[in-house]
Amino acid sequence: MTSGLDGIALQYREVLETVDAWFAHCKVEGGEHIRCDKGCSACCRGLFDITLLDAYLLHLGISQLPQSLRHQVLAKARGRLRQLQQQWPDFTHPYLLNSMPDHVWTEMPEDDETPCPLLGEDGSCLVYAWRPLICRQHGLPNIDLSGTRFSELYCSLNFAGIDPFAMPQIRGEFQHLFEQEMALFGAFTSVLLGAPINEADTFIPTALLIDFSRISSSPKV
Repeated sequence: MTSGLDGIALQYREVLETVDAWFAHCKVEGGEHIRCDKGCSACCRGLFDITLLDAYLLHLGISQLPQSLRHQVLAKARGRLRQLQQQWPDFTHPYLLNSMPDHVWTEMPEDDETPCPLLGEDGSCLVYAWRPLICRQHGLPNIDLSGTRFSELYCSLNFAGIDPFAMPQIRGEFQHLFEQEMALFGAFTSVLLGAPINEADTFIPTALLIDFSRISSSPKV
């Protein structure tokens, strides 16, 4: 099963690399109006929800870290989990948000400045090549080539004095991207759980603590 999951995750990473290419294109087109760059960690605070496929990709990433560094990352993740379990005692392995009402976890404090456990001492991502989709999209509005707005959020450090929604040059193939993501997620959950599902999310810190060898026997989705 693991080899099958690895293969799907690597296909997914190839899809994510197209998002990186879009972001790089936007930086060229946006010039000084886009301040996001590798090493900037201003947005890497608080809790971000990611899919189970993103979680598995993170596992592949942290498996390549030196053992001492990996232990430090997991210790931070466990500390974050203990905080969450004080608020949600029933939030147990495999730490999926689907078992909780949406309003419980979607209304997280916006002023949470807790650093992501995957941030290095210099503020760079320790698993940059393996980071989730949301990390690659964050900072710029997600507008499809058709004009459909999938997300109107963007970093307040970007686009000072200009309207990003009036910049067709920063649009991307988001409809196609999300179709690819859903197809791979369906394939991933089919291998992991025996049947495709449409949604299974967790937080980045708790994603690092999932034991995928156990999740198939008690998915809680």
